Amino acid sequence: MSQLPHHPAGTRIVVLDRGTFGPAVELRRPSFAHDWAEHDRTAPADVIRRLDGAHIAITNKVPIRRAQLEELPALRMVAVAATGYDVIDIDACRERGIVVSNVKGYAVNTVPEHTFALILALRRGIAVYRQAVIDGAWQQASQFCFHAYPIRDLNGSTLGIVGEGAIGQAVARLGQAFGMRTLYAAHKGVSGLGPLYTPFDEVLETSDVITLHSPLLPTTRDMIRMAEFRKMKRRPLLINTARGGLVVEKDLVQALDEGLISGAGFDCLTAEPPPPNHPLLAILGRPNVIVTPHVGWASQEAMQECWSQVIGHIECFHNGQPYDIAT
Repeated sequence: MSQLPHHPAGTRIVVLDRGTFGPAVELRRPSFAHDWAEHDRTAPADVIRRLDGAHIAITNKVPIRRAQLEELPALRMVAVAATGYDVIDIDACRERGIVVSNVKGYAVNTVPEHTFALILALRRGIAVYRQAVIDGAWQQASQFCFHAYPIRDLNGSTLGIVGEGAIGQAVARLGQAFGMRTLYAAHKGVSGLGPLYTPFDEVLETSDVITLHSPLLPTTRDMIRMAEFRKMKRRPLLINTARGGLVVEKDLVQALDEGLISGAGFDCLTAEPPPPNHPLLAILGRPNVIVTPHVGWASQEAMQECWSQVIGHIECFHNGQPYDIAT
């Protein structure tokens, strides 16, 4: 049985950052009696006030830490509307018997498709050639075509995948459909993972495209630094549709400046939204750099599935059958 205290209007549920979901997404509510409060965004300083008296919190990226949990004695569940749950203090939740749930598998199509959108756009110079037509450069060309940027096929090239979960596997299938040789990188600094894995440094050295699909953990934070960039012998594209903290961004800029990589396609940064002085904002005009605003996960289909899982977890918790990552 769930351990929800009595509430005159039923269970009190508070959504901290509804604005992370597109306006067209239908936010179905739980079928049991409840009191619902919904906020478009929540600043850290407002978390305690907004969750005061709440039994269930729904958050995508709003952090809930130990100091806040200590001020929220009624809280019994945190439903994370994402796969990554580093915004939640899991140890503090475990100590207080607070159930924490996350969602899985909802992005198995949208993130791989966005990954290949970035790969194709960079390998074929889509943004550059679109701009050439807008600027009138093609219209003034002396030939039927206009060559301004090198175009490379994917067929026959090597795709290095860092992260072998459902999304990484889906990316591999797309790469194979394009005729790419696909490699799963062994975890950095780890050996003996078996024949399905290629040593991490070998993936860096032999890949034409490297794409990141790892969770952000202490062992993966800053795993791509200058030392790793200097091992990339084939000047690959670096794609990140996972988490911003996987790459040291100032080192990424230096790697681009030194020609160690041929381009970068990033859908996530260490600070979101980025401040005006973020190093990648200064190089957005380069033809080999594409930054998208963390929308790889955000197809209508994926967002709807994500929300459906959130509500499903809440209903299971209410029925005494919680899915708890904190245990």
